[in-house]
Amino acid sequence: MRILHSDTPSPRHEHPAAGLSLAFVGGFLDAYTYLTRGGVFANAQTGNIVLMSLAAARADLAAVGYYLLPILAFFAGVLLSERLRTGQPGHSGSDWMLWVLGLEALLAFVIGWVPVQVPHLWVNTTVSFLCSLQVNTFRKIRGLPYATTMCTGNLRSAAEHFSRFLFAADGASLEHSCGYLLVIALFCLGATAGALAVGFWGIRCIWICGIILLATLTGLAKKEDAE
Repeated sequence: MRILHSDTPSPRHEHPAAGLSLAFVGGFLDAYTYLTRGGVFANAQTGNIVLMSLAAARADLAAVGYYLLPILAFFAGVLLSERLRTGQPGHSGSDWMLWVLGLEALLAFVIGWVPVQVPHLWVNTTVSFLCSLQVNTFRKIRGLPYATTMCTGNLRSAAEHFSRFLFAADGASLEHSCGYLLVIALFCLGATAGALAVGFWGIRCIWICGIILLATLTGLAKKEDAE
């Protein structure tokens, strides 16, 4: 079984190695912010939107602002990544993606220097920005839509493709379902690694994400040079 394989050519940034590496980073970051930065998950914004709405119902404007900031940071990350994408007409796409990976790595290294005495909001807002860059930039593996910083959509897609295999005997759908489950597994592995790394290196362990992001950047750049 060739998981995450496609018989049609796909862009280099859709290579499974890049997608799985970024899924690992996504899980790592969720564990990192939860364990070291105030017990929150900064990757996705659904929780912040719900909490902001609850604060609005209580007329707690300070809390509304607290939850609104990471939401706006996520929004800004999408705007920046779209600007980078559309600002290079005629390019294959990988050039601007390398810039995104470089910026992500830089932010990861900077976060590792921020002491725990700094309000967690600022670090979690930065992580939200970082994750929005990643999830909006890397959207597919071998043509299959996926997310690297959250699992709900991947889980839904895994179940959808498995149902096609189960009820329509579609062998390709089984491969796709296994591919989504593999992405989820790498996310879980990243979260586990993050929890263990926090125990050894504390807030500095986010530098592991920076190293992985730089390695992914290097890998994509080499593929670009080869082609």
